[in-house]
Amino acid sequence: MAKRRKQARNNTVRHLITKLNPRSPISEQFRTIRTNLQFSSVDEELKTMLVTSAGPSEGKSSTVANLAIVFAQQDKRVLLIDADLRKPTVHYTFRIDNRRGLSSVLVGELALHDAVAKSDVQNLDVLPCGPIPPNPSELLGSKAMKKLIADASEYYDLIIFDTPPVLAVTDAQILANISDGALLVVRSKQTEFENAEKAKELLMPAQAKLLGVILNDREQKKGNYYYYGEG
Repeated sequence: MAKRRKQARNNTVRHLITKLNPRSPISEQFRTIRTNLQFSSVDEELKTMLVTSAGPSEGKSSTVANLAIVFAQQDKRVLLIDADLRKPTVHYTFRIDNRRGLSSVLVGELALHDAVAKSDVQNLDVLPCGPIPPNPSELLGSKAMKKLIADASEYYDLIIFDTPPVLAVTDAQILANISDGALLVVRSKQTEFENAEKAKELLMPAQAKLLGVILNDREQKKGNYYYYGEG
C-alpha cells in the first residue's frame, strides 16, 4: 500500500512539475515553449490551441497539462478541455470528477459554466471529457462544439484542447479546422520519423496552423542543465 501511494505521488510530480516544482529545469523549458508560442502568433491572437501526438504514450497529456499551468501562471485565464472522448486522462491528472464534462455540454445536458471544474491552479479551469459518447468525431465536428468555443472565448484568454493521437482517429484533424493552431508532441527514441511526418501531413489538409513540435523525454546530456523531458 505504501509503495502504491509513493508511486501515485511520483506520477503527480511527473505530470504537474510546473505546479509542484516551478523552478526546475523542466519547468523552465515549458516556459520557453510558452514564449515561443507567443512569438509564433505575434500577428494573430492565439485563443484556441490543440495538442496532439502521432501515436499513444508519447507524453501528450502531461505536456498539455503543464503548458496550461505555465500559461495560467502568466495571469492568463486558461481553459483546458479534455477533447479525447475515447481515452480521457485530464480528470486523473487534476483529480476532478468526470461524471460530467465536454460530452454533457455538446449533447445539451449542461451549460458550459455548469460543466467546468476549478483546478487548484490559479486562473486554470478544466473541462473534463465527461461520459464517453458513442460518436466522438461527430460531436467534435458539431455546431454545438463551435458554440462552446465561442462561449468560452468570451471569458477565457486561452483554450487548450487535449486531443487523441492524430494517426489513430480523425478527432484532432476535426478540431484543427476550428482552432488557431496545433502542437505536435513526439517522444525521443520512440516516435518513428515516418509517423511524425504522416501526422504533419494529416494536419495540413485540415487547414491547421502547425505551431511547432515538442520533443519529449529527451535524454539529458552531461553538461546540459536545461532540458525537457517527463522524468
